[in-house]
Amino acid sequence: MAKAYKIAVLHGDGTGPEVMAEGIKVIKAASAKYGFGLDLKDYDIGAARYLKTGEVLPDSVLAEFKKCNAIYLSAVGDPKVKPGILEKGLLLKIRFDLDQYINLRPVHLYPGVECPIKGKGPKEIDYTIIRENTGGMYTGQGGQTNKGTKDEVAEQRMIYSYAQVERLMRYAFDYTQKHGKKKKLAMVGKSNVLTYMYDLWNRVFDEVGKDYPDVKREYYHVDATCLYMIASPEMFDVIVTENMFGDIITDLAAITQGGLGVAAGGNINPKGVSMFEPIGGSAPQWTGKNAINPIACIGAGAMMLETLGEVKAAKAIEAAIAKTTPKMRSQMAGQMGFKTTEVGDLVAKGI
Repeated sequence: MAKAYKIAVLHGDGTGPEVMAEGIKVIKAASAKYGFGLDLKDYDIGAARYLKTGEVLPDSVLAEFKKCNAIYLSAVGDPKVKPGILEKGLLLKIRFDLDQYINLRPVHLYPGVECPIKGKGPKEIDYTIIRENTGGMYTGQGGQTNKGTKDEVAEQRMIYSYAQVERLMRYAFDYTQKHGKKKKLAMVGKSNVLTYMYDLWNRVFDEVGKDYPDVKREYYHVDATCLYMIASPEMFDVIVTENMFGDIITDLAAITQGGLGVAAGGNINPKGVSMFEPIGGSAPQWTGKNAINPIACIGAGAMMLETLGEVKAAKAIEAAIAKTTPKMRSQMAGQMGFKTTEVGDLVAKGI
């Protein structure tokens, strides 16, 4: 009997359900060809549920997620919801409670996709960012005193343990050894200012690196990294960095690969349940127009299948995306030359 994967599907808000429909269309095409099953269960988690019930992510639903093989998430968000509610109560809660301590972001420019950097193409925009995903300032350690007065003080702490940094580095070196084209791992930080933090990070980077003599180690300050990502993106192979810096540079990377409509990411627990999503937002202004780009959500589906062990199916989806993007006029919503559903059809047919 063919293996079947239990996948929690969060369709999201705004244009989220539209791109998710295409993502599911494509992974179903891949499962039919490569002989594995998909047990998809839908969850009404997102802004719509919060606005209706006041619930963000009930503990009972989170417990169900822990019994799944993976989570497939589309974009969530609504202008009616105060910033921070969904981010903390849904996205960060899933990452932290399921210990998805790796944020994996392939930065790949597909054929035919316009790059905003003059003279750069798919050969130059082709690297991976590995971001620490459950520590640092995102844990909410800190507070405020004398709030609302001119004496107010606000504090947000960046805190990491040796164990958190070590497991991140171990994953990054393993990934570089297995998937790196140049076998080169660059750590990105700010050791000239964050001296206590990067005394730890640099030591762990070097200690773990000794177990991987075939992987070349490099270090770059985060501000210089932003410069190099524009001037010389081809210098990178795999980047590893902390949570806040990773959040910033992955968005910069996304625009170099064609925008948020193309960029996909994974929140990985190597020994547990991982979650996969398009990087872009819910784009409510495009809801119902069948005009939003589904490539990022489709790519997230490919990442999910690869992580589940269906490597051939994942590669087939990636190859089908690469055949589809040159046919598209643009990656921008409403300017693709195809409807959302037509892009999904092209990729599914390409498999």
